[in-house]
Amino acid sequence: MAKYKQECIFGIRAVIEAIQQEKEIDKVMLRQGSKGLLFQQLFSLIRERNIPFQYVPEEVFKPFADRNHQGVLAEISPVPYQELSDVLDAVENAGRVPFVLILDRVTDVRNFGAIVRSAACAGVDAVVIPNKNSAKISSDALKTSAGALYHVPVCRVLNLKKIVRELKFQRGIRVYAATEKAETFYTGVDMTQPVAIIMGSEEKGIDPELLSIATDRIRIPQKGQIESLNVSAAAAVMLFEVVRQRGF
Repeated sequence: MAKYKQECIFGIRAVIEAIQQEKEIDKVMLRQGSKGLLFQQLFSLIRERNIPFQYVPEEVFKPFADRNHQGVLAEISPVPYQELSDVLDAVENAGRVPFVLILDRVTDVRNFGAIVRSAACAGVDAVVIPNKNSAKISSDALKTSAGALYHVPVCRVLNLKKIVRELKFQRGIRVYAATEKAETFYTGVDMTQPVAIIMGSEEKGIDPELLSIATDRIRIPQKGQIESLNVSAAAAVMLFEVVRQRGF
């Protein structure tokens, strides 16, 4: 039971109602082999709303034997997600220069929380994450962020590639992809203009298609035998270069 450190909703009807009331659902767990008209109604709703879901074995539900779970568990995000377009419109209307952080496949909740903490301190306007293959806003993420997740808008999107194209071509935002394979140092690009920085997972890095869309690729110069920085440390370095260039 300790595995689930965030609010959960159990049961088919309860989850259907939560979705219809537009609760912020991180993911729905579905018992393998579940059937029935009500289950199909739930599944159709999940697909229609593009809610992440996963089929899991019966063992996952054993700690919840005292609940009428019916083979369905929904994990609720403690922080509401926001629309990126709304956030950027508000930033531009306020006369500020947009500053966006995009996280591609960063799944470790502690790294995620630490990154958002740095983002809050650096004045990031929005943290963008994909609908799938991303860390959840769990209690661990909230703790590691030192509460920053309550203050920095988090925007969950279906398609990062589409969003990056919109930022670059429609919003005129310079998109910099952080990768150790880049030739340009992060201090060698202009971050005083509207900017978005993409950070990738430590295991897989940034999706090649995202790299191809980016305005430029940038890296942090390093010495020593370690191949790369932890993603949260690298993100902090990148974010505070924006602060340095823009000044206070």
